[in-house]
Amino acid sequence: MGSGKKGEFLYIQLFTVENESDRSSTYSITDKYRDQRIDTFLASRVKELTRSRVQELIKKGFVKVNDHSPKTSYRLKTGDYVSLFIPATTPYQLEPEQVEFSLIHEDSSIIILNKPSGLVIHPAPGHRKGTLVHGLLQQGRDLSGMGGVLRPGIVHRLDKDTSGLMVVAKSDQVHLFLSRQFKSGIVRKRYLALVHGIPRGESGEFNLPIARHPKRRKEMAVLLSRGKTSLTLWQKMEEFGNRFSLLSVTPKTGRTHQIRVHFSHLGHPIVGDPIYGYKKNWWKKNFPLTTDIVPQIKRQMLHAEGLGFIHPDSKQYCEFHAPMPDDMDLIINKIKLGCR
Repeated sequence: MGSGKKGEFLYIQLFTVENESDRSSTYSITDKYRDQRIDTFLASRVKELTRSRVQELIKKGFVKVNDHSPKTSYRLKTGDYVSLFIPATTPYQLEPEQVEFSLIHEDSSIIILNKPSGLVIHPAPGHRKGTLVHGLLQQGRDLSGMGGVLRPGIVHRLDKDTSGLMVVAKSDQVHLFLSRQFKSGIVRKRYLALVHGIPRGESGEFNLPIARHPKRRKEMAVLLSRGKTSLTLWQKMEEFGNRFSLLSVTPKTGRTHQIRVHFSHLGHPIVGDPIYGYKKNWWKKNFPLTTDIVPQIKRQMLHAEGLGFIHPDSKQYCEFHAPMPDDMDLIINKIKLGCR
């Protein structure tokens, strides 16, 4: 039995149960932590837990407040009795598979890879096989277990049809080190985006809050009243006639679909975006002489070209780059011809 600092909270116990890897801890909340979200509180108390991992534990019933299961958004009250159970890491249950992706860099702590478009990161409903995780397991990689059974090593994600750079963690310690950088905004992410229209100026920023669409629950939207702060910086690289632009885009926050939502909201959707972009009728009306382009646009023209962060071993900033993929290069060249 131990105790926390006076005036903060009372840390009642941390003990081992049954399996030596299972752990349980209990907290009695005092005034200092009143109104703090329970997921934020627990992530700050247990160093190896990310906020997303805490939320997963809450949803699975491993967190109780006064013997009741809370929501992930529950805000603590003075006198609350919070218990946390961390189950032992389950051995991977996935069957390794041969999956194609390009290796950019590997060392004792991290893997940097170039994900092709169309590749799902980890198993999910509708995508039980053929994911990036299956491919990593096939190659016999050491992977962190903090992402759970279905997401070993996965620190961050890219949309299925967005190509580009990802970093994978080989240990829990590295996973936590990298996760904290993503959360704090230290990680530098640079995308190449082919968009409709010509944004004003040579560079700019979109500071518009994003939240789940109120009616279409699988989509995100700019919602000024209740969205989360979302900041995207952009710089123009090239214009194609008066119809398209190639941009360098740096998201400073990491909201779901952030780049796609911001540019669509401002009237410059990403070419090929099936959710937030223009449909086939736009091409027939505005680009009729190049209708052969449409069948070749298989996904949104968005590529994670650059990724920079503090290396977990050297503690020095490192940066990696991935060339523009062939399909995106092909579409750009066809658009150039059509704009002459």
